Amino acid sequence: MALLCASCVNEEQYDNTPEGNFEALWTMIDEHYCFLNYKQQAIGLDWDEVHSRYHSRISKNMSSMQLFEVLAEMLSELRDGHVNLYAAHDMGRNWSWFEDFPDNFYQDLQNRYLGTDYKIASSISYRILEDNIGYVACSSFSTGFGDGNLDEVFHALRSCNGLILDLRNNAGGDLTNAEQLARRFTNERILVGYISHKTGRGRNDFSSPEAEYLEPSKGVRWQKRTVVLTNRRCYSATNTFVRDIRCCPRVTVVGDQTGGGSGLPFSSELPNGWSVRFSAAPMFDRDMNQIEFGIQPDIAVSITDEDRAKGIDTIIEAARKLLH
Repeated sequence: MALLCASCVNEEQYDNTPEGNFEALWTMIDEHYCFLNYKQQAIGLDWDEVHSRYHSRISKNMSSMQLFEVLAEMLSELRDGHVNLYAAHDMGRNWSWFEDFPDNFYQDLQNRYLGTDYKIASSISYRILEDNIGYVACSSFSTGFGDGNLDEVFHALRSCNGLILDLRNNAGGDLTNAEQLARRFTNERILVGYISHKTGRGRNDFSSPEAEYLEPSKGVRWQKRTVVLTNRRCYSATNTFVRDIRCCPRVTVVGDQTGGGSGLPFSSELPNGWSVRFSAAPMFDRDMNQIEFGIQPDIAVSITDEDRAKGIDTIIEAARKLLH
Protein backbone atom coordinates (compact mmCIF):
# COMPACT_ATOMS: atom_id res chain seq x y z
CA MET A 1 0.00 0.00 0.00
CA ALA A 2 1.27 3.44 -0.79
CA LEU A 3 -0.31 5.20 2.19
CA LEU A 4 2.40 5.37 4.86
CA CYS A 5 2.75 6.79 8.34
CA ALA A 6 6.24 7.75 9.45
CA SER A 7 7.96 8.17 12.79
CA CYS A 8 11.32 7.73 14.50
CA VAL A 9 12.20 5.99 17.73
CA ASN A 10 13.64 8.14 20.46
CA GLU A 11 17.33 7.78 19.66
CA GLU A 12 18.26 9.18 23.09
CA GLN A 13 16.52 6.21 24.69
CA TYR A 14 18.43 3.53 22.77
CA ASP A 15 22.15 3.40 22.08
CA ASN A 16 23.53 2.49 18.69
CA THR A 17 24.70 -0.91 19.88
CA PRO A 18 23.44 -4.42 19.08
CA GLU A 19 21.52 -4.37 22.38
CA GLY A 20 20.13 -0.87 21.77
CA ASN A 21 18.99 -1.62 18.22
CA PHE A 22 17.40 -4.89 19.31
CA GLU A 23 15.43 -3.24 22.11
CA ALA A 24 14.43 -0.34 19.87
CA LEU A 25 13.01 -2.69 17.23
CA TRP A 26 11.22 -4.99 19.68
CA THR A 27 9.67 -2.02 21.48
CA MET A 28 8.67 -0.35 18.22
CA ILE A 29 6.70 -3.43 17.22
CA ASP A 30 5.30 -3.84 20.73
CA GLU A 31 3.95 -0.29 20.82
CA HIS A 32 2.91 0.32 17.21
CA TYR A 33 2.30 -2.96 15.35
CA CYS A 34 -1.45 -3.46 15.05
CA PHE A 35 -1.85 -7.24 14.91
CA LEU A 36 -0.04 -8.54 18.01
CA ASN A 37 -3.17 -9.60 19.87
CA TYR A 38 -4.87 -10.90 16.75
CA LYS A 39 -1.87 -13.02 15.82
CA GLN A 40 -1.58 -14.33 19.35
CA GLN A 41 -5.13 -15.64 18.93
CA ALA A 42 -4.72 -16.80 15.32
CA ILE A 43 -1.23 -18.32 15.29
CA GLY A 44 -0.17 -18.39 18.95
CA LEU A 45 2.34 -15.53 18.67
CA ASP A 46 3.79 -14.56 22.06
CA TRP A 47 5.76 -11.35 21.53
CA ASP A 48 7.21 -11.41 25.05
CA GLU A 49 8.50 -14.94 24.48
CA VAL A 50 9.95 -13.78 21.16
CA HIS A 51 11.89 -11.10 23.04
CA SER A 52 13.42 -13.63 25.42
CA ARG A 53 14.34 -16.06 22.65
CA TYR A 54 15.99 -13.55 20.34
CA HIS A 55 17.59 -11.44 23.07
CA SER A 56 19.72 -14.44 23.98
CA ARG A 57 21.30 -14.23 20.50
CA ILE A 58 22.43 -10.61 20.93
CA SER A 59 26.05 -9.95 21.91
CA LYS A 60 28.02 -6.70 22.05
CA ASN A 61 30.71 -8.02 19.69
CA MET A 62 28.38 -9.29 16.93
CA SER A 63 28.80 -7.86 13.42
CA SER A 64 26.21 -5.78 11.58
CA MET A 65 25.52 -8.76 9.31
CA GLN A 66 24.86 -10.99 12.31
CA LEU A 67 22.64 -8.37 13.96
CA PHE A 68 20.62 -7.93 10.76
CA GLU A 69 20.07 -11.68 10.54
CA VAL A 70 18.75 -11.89 14.10
CA LEU A 71 16.47 -8.85 13.75
CA ALA A 72 15.09 -10.01 10.39
CA GLU A 73 14.35 -13.46 11.80
CA MET A 74 12.60 -11.91 14.79
CA LEU A 75 10.36 -9.86 12.50
CA SER A 76 9.52 -12.96 10.45
CA GLU A 77 7.73 -14.32 13.54
CA LEU A 78 4.96 -11.85 12.69
CA ARG A 79 4.24 -13.62 9.36
CA ASP A 80 3.44 -10.32 7.71
CA GLY A 81 4.53 -9.32 4.21
CA HIS A 82 4.23 -5.65 5.20
CA VAL A 83 7.01 -6.06 7.77
CA ASN A 84 10.44 -5.24 6.34
CA LEU A 85 13.86 -4.31 7.66
CA TYR A 86 16.00 -2.27 5.25
CA ALA A 87 19.79 -2.03 5.38
CA ALA A 88 22.29 -1.13 2.68
CA HIS A 89 23.17 -4.78 2.11
CA ASP A 90 19.78 -6.52 2.37
CA MET A 91 16.04 -6.35 2.99
CA GLY A 92 14.47 -8.53 5.67
CA ARG A 93 11.11 -9.88 4.53
CA ASN A 94 8.57 -12.63 5.06
CA TRP A 95 6.94 -14.10 1.98
CA SER A 96 5.24 -17.12 3.56
CA TRP A 97 1.87 -15.54 2.69
CA PHE A 98 2.32 -16.89 -0.87
CA GLU A 99 5.27 -19.32 -0.74
CA ASP A 100 3.25 -22.04 0.99
CA PHE A 101 0.39 -21.93 -1.54
CA PRO A 102 -0.06 -23.01 -5.17
CA ASP A 103 0.64 -20.37 -7.83
CA ASN A 104 -2.72 -20.66 -9.59
CA PHE A 105 -1.33 -18.31 -12.23
CA TYR A 106 0.98 -18.87 -15.19
CA GLN A 107 2.02 -16.03 -17.46
CA ASP A 108 2.18 -18.26 -20.53
CA LEU A 109 -1.45 -19.29 -20.00
CA GLN A 110 -2.59 -15.70 -19.63
CA ASN A 111 -0.68 -14.81 -22.79
CA ARG A 112 -2.69 -17.42 -24.71
CA TYR A 113 -5.93 -15.76 -23.68
CA LEU A 114 -4.68 -12.23 -24.33
CA GLY A 115 -3.08 -13.06 -27.67
CA THR A 116 -0.92 -10.39 -29.26
CA ASP A 117 -3.51 -7.82 -30.31
CA TYR A 118 -4.83 -6.90 -26.86
CA LYS A 119 -5.13 -3.28 -25.79
CA ILE A 120 -3.18 -1.60 -22.98
CA ALA A 121 -4.35 1.23 -20.71
CA SER A 122 -1.88 2.00 -17.90
CA SER A 123 -1.44 -1.27 -15.95
CA ILE A 124 -4.54 -2.82 -17.55
CA SER A 125 -4.42 -5.23 -20.49
CA TYR A 126 -7.77 -6.07 -22.07
CA ARG A 127 -9.56 -7.70 -24.98
CA ILE A 128 -12.84 -9.39 -25.94
CA LEU A 129 -12.65 -13.19 -25.91
CA GLU A 130 -14.20 -15.22 -28.71
CA ASP A 131 -17.33 -15.96 -26.62
CA ASN A 132 -17.98 -12.22 -26.20
CA ILE A 133 -16.68 -12.07 -22.63
CA GLY A 134 -14.54 -9.08 -21.74
CA TYR A 135 -11.18 -9.99 -20.24
CA VAL A 136 -9.29 -7.40 -18.16
CA ALA A 137 -5.96 -8.19 -16.51
CA CYS A 138 -4.80 -5.68 -13.89
CA SER A 139 -1.19 -6.43 -12.95
CA SER A 140 -0.55 -3.68 -10.39
CA PHE A 141 -2.05 -0.75 -8.52
CA SER A 142 1.30 1.03 -8.34
CA THR A 143 0.56 2.99 -11.51
CA GLY A 144 -2.36 5.39 -11.52
CA PHE A 145 -5.32 5.20 -13.90
CA GLY A 146 -6.58 8.26 -15.67
CA ASP A 147 -10.37 8.55 -15.67
CA GLY A 148 -10.05 8.65 -19.43
CA ASN A 149 -8.21 5.29 -19.39
CA LEU A 150 -11.00 3.59 -17.49
CA ASP A 151 -13.75 5.24 -19.55
CA GLU A 152 -12.16 3.91 -22.73
CA VAL A 153 -11.71 0.39 -21.33
CA PHE A 154 -15.32 0.00 -20.24
CA HIS A 155 -16.65 1.72 -23.35
CA ALA A 156 -14.69 -0.72 -25.54
CA LEU A 157 -16.17 -3.70 -23.64
CA ARG A 158 -19.74 -2.36 -23.49
CA SER A 159 -21.14 -4.98 -25.88
CA CYS A 160 -19.76 -7.94 -23.91
CA ASN A 161 -22.04 -10.36 -22.09
CA GLY A 162 -19.93 -10.20 -18.93
CA LEU A 163 -16.50 -9.28 -17.59
CA ILE A 164 -13.55 -11.22 -16.17
CA LEU A 165 -11.28 -9.04 -14.00
CA ASP A 166 -8.03 -10.94 -13.45
CA LEU A 167 -6.13 -9.69 -10.40
CA ARG A 168 -3.89 -12.71 -9.94
CA ASN A 169 -0.28 -11.86 -9.03
CA ASN A 170 -1.23 -8.22 -8.42
CA ALA A 171 0.75 -7.55 -5.21
CA GLY A 172 -0.81 -4.14 -4.59
CA GLY A 173 0.38 -0.57 -4.81
CA ASP A 174 -1.58 2.60 -4.13
CA LEU A 175 -4.95 2.27 -2.38
CA THR A 176 -6.20 5.33 -4.23
CA ASN A 177 -5.69 3.59 -7.58
CA ALA A 178 -7.40 0.43 -6.33
CA GLU A 179 -10.39 2.43 -5.12
CA GLN A 180 -10.57 4.32 -8.42
CA LEU A 181 -11.10 1.05 -10.27
CA ALA A 182 -13.51 -0.41 -7.69
CA ARG A 183 -15.73 2.68 -7.98
CA ARG A 184 -16.57 1.65 -11.55
CA PHE A 185 -18.63 -1.29 -10.26
CA THR A 186 -21.25 0.39 -8.09
CA ASN A 187 -24.05 2.86 -8.78
CA GLU A 188 -24.51 3.85 -5.14
CA ARG A 189 -22.48 4.55 -2.03
CA ILE A 190 -21.88 1.26 -0.21
CA LEU A 191 -20.29 0.22 3.07
CA VAL A 192 -17.21 -1.90 2.37
CA GLY A 193 -15.39 -2.14 5.70
CA TYR A 194 -13.82 -0.47 8.70
CA ILE A 195 -10.43 0.83 9.83
CA SER A 196 -8.96 1.54 13.27
CA HIS A 197 -5.92 3.55 14.33
CA LYS A 198 -3.42 3.22 17.15
CA THR A 199 -4.18 5.67 19.96
CA GLY A 200 -1.50 4.69 22.48
CA ARG A 201 1.42 2.41 23.24
CA GLY A 202 -0.67 -0.43 24.67
CA ARG A 203 -1.40 -3.45 22.52
CA ASN A 204 -5.14 -2.79 22.82
CA ASP A 205 -4.98 0.97 22.33
CA PHE A 206 -7.06 1.49 19.17
CA SER A 207 -9.68 3.97 18.07
CA SER A 208 -13.25 2.86 17.52
CA PRO A 209 -13.65 1.35 14.04
CA GLU A 210 -14.38 3.96 11.39
CA ALA A 211 -16.68 2.97 8.52
CA GLU A 212 -15.23 3.02 5.01
CA TYR A 213 -17.49 3.56 2.00
CA LEU A 214 -17.07 3.08 -1.72
CA GLU A 215 -18.47 5.96 -3.75
CA PRO A 216 -19.69 5.44 -7.34
CA SER A 217 -17.51 6.87 -10.07
CA LYS A 218 -18.70 9.81 -12.14
CA GLY A 219 -17.26 8.10 -15.21
CA VAL A 220 -18.44 5.04 -17.17
CA ARG A 221 -19.62 2.34 -14.76
CA TRP A 222 -19.88 -1.39 -15.52
CA GLN A 223 -23.46 -2.69 -15.24
CA LYS A 224 -23.11 -6.38 -16.13
CA ARG A 225 -21.94 -9.46 -14.28
CA THR A 226 -18.28 -9.55 -13.24
CA VAL A 227 -16.06 -12.39 -12.11
CA VAL A 228 -12.93 -11.36 -10.22
CA LEU A 229 -10.01 -13.83 -10.32
CA THR A 230 -7.71 -14.08 -7.28
CA ASN A 231 -4.77 -16.07 -5.97
CA ARG A 232 -2.45 -15.84 -2.97
CA ARG A 233 -0.29 -13.17 -4.61
CA CYS A 234 -3.19 -10.71 -4.41
CA TYR A 235 -1.76 -8.69 -1.56
CA SER A 236 -1.93 -5.36 0.26
CA ALA A 237 -3.95 -2.82 -1.79
CA THR A 238 -5.24 -5.69 -3.96
CA ASN A 239 -6.49 -7.48 -0.85
CA THR A 240 -8.39 -4.30 0.08
CA PHE A 241 -9.70 -3.98 -3.49
CA VAL A 242 -11.16 -7.50 -3.25
CA ARG A 243 -12.73 -6.60 0.10
CA ASP A 244 -14.40 -3.62 -1.57
CA ILE A 245 -15.47 -5.00 -4.94
CA ARG A 246 -17.07 -8.13 -3.49
CA CYS A 247 -19.58 -5.74 -1.87
CA CYS A 248 -20.65 -4.49 -5.31
CA PRO A 249 -23.68 -5.97 -7.07
CA ARG A 250 -23.25 -8.67 -9.73
CA VAL A 251 -19.66 -9.47 -8.62
CA THR A 252 -18.37 -12.98 -7.88
CA VAL A 253 -14.83 -13.78 -6.68
CA VAL A 254 -13.33 -16.97 -8.14
CA GLY A 255 -9.95 -18.65 -7.60
CA ASP A 256 -7.83 -18.92 -4.47
CA GLN A 257 -7.72 -17.07 -1.16
CA THR A 258 -6.00 -13.68 -1.37
CA GLY A 259 -2.67 -13.11 0.37
CA GLY A 260 -3.86 -10.61 2.98
CA GLY A 261 -1.76 -7.66 4.09
CA SER A 262 -4.61 -5.49 5.32
CA GLY A 263 -2.83 -3.12 7.69
CA LEU A 264 -1.75 0.35 6.57
CA PRO A 265 2.07 0.46 6.71
CA PHE A 266 4.03 2.57 9.17
CA SER A 267 7.72 3.40 8.77
CA SER A 268 10.40 4.24 11.30
CA GLU A 269 14.14 4.04 11.88
CA LEU A 270 16.53 2.29 14.26
CA PRO A 271 19.43 4.09 16.01
CA ASN A 272 21.89 2.65 13.46
CA GLY A 273 19.91 4.10 10.54
CA TRP A 274 18.21 0.92 9.34
CA SER A 275 14.63 1.52 8.19
CA VAL A 276 11.67 -0.50 9.39
CA ARG A 277 8.19 -0.85 7.90
CA PHE A 278 5.25 -2.62 9.52
CA SER A 279 1.45 -2.62 9.73
CA ALA A 280 0.01 -0.03 12.12
CA ALA A 281 -3.69 0.42 11.25
CA PRO A 282 -5.92 -2.69 11.00
CA MET A 283 -8.61 -2.93 8.33
CA PHE A 284 -11.73 -5.10 8.46
CA ASP A 285 -14.49 -6.17 6.08
CA ARG A 286 -18.04 -4.83 6.41
CA ASP A 287 -18.88 -7.59 8.93
CA MET A 288 -15.86 -6.57 11.08
CA ASN A 289 -13.90 -9.69 10.14
CA GLN A 290 -10.10 -9.45 10.02
CA ILE A 291 -8.71 -9.66 6.46
CA GLU A 292 -5.02 -9.70 7.44
CA PHE A 293 -4.59 -13.34 6.43
CA GLY A 294 -6.61 -13.03 3.21
CA ILE A 295 -10.12 -13.25 1.78
CA GLN A 296 -11.73 -16.49 0.68
CA PRO A 297 -13.23 -16.55 -2.84
CA ASP A 298 -16.94 -17.07 -3.38
CA ILE A 299 -16.04 -20.07 -5.55
CA ALA A 300 -12.73 -21.85 -4.97
CA VAL A 301 -11.02 -23.04 -8.16
CA SER A 302 -7.40 -24.14 -8.77
CA ILE A 303 -5.54 -24.74 -12.01
CA THR A 304 -5.29 -28.47 -12.60
CA ASP A 305 -2.19 -30.21 -13.91
CA GLU A 306 -4.23 -31.65 -16.78
CA ASP A 307 -5.46 -28.24 -17.92
CA ARG A 308 -2.00 -26.73 -17.46
CA ALA A 309 -0.54 -29.36 -19.80
CA LYS A 310 -3.20 -28.54 -22.40
CA GLY A 311 -2.58 -24.78 -22.19
CA ILE A 312 -5.91 -24.18 -20.42
CA ASP A 313 -6.36 -21.86 -17.45
CA THR A 314 -8.87 -23.68 -15.24
CA ILE A 315 -9.76 -20.52 -13.33
CA ILE A 316 -10.46 -18.43 -16.44
CA GLU A 317 -12.57 -21.24 -17.88
CA ALA A 318 -14.57 -21.49 -14.64
CA ALA A 319 -15.24 -17.75 -14.85
CA ARG A 320 -16.40 -18.02 -18.48
CA LYS A 321 -18.73 -20.87 -17.61
CA LEU A 322 -20.18 -18.88 -14.72
CA LEU A 323 -20.80 -15.85 -16.91
CA HIS A 324 -22.60 -17.97 -19.50
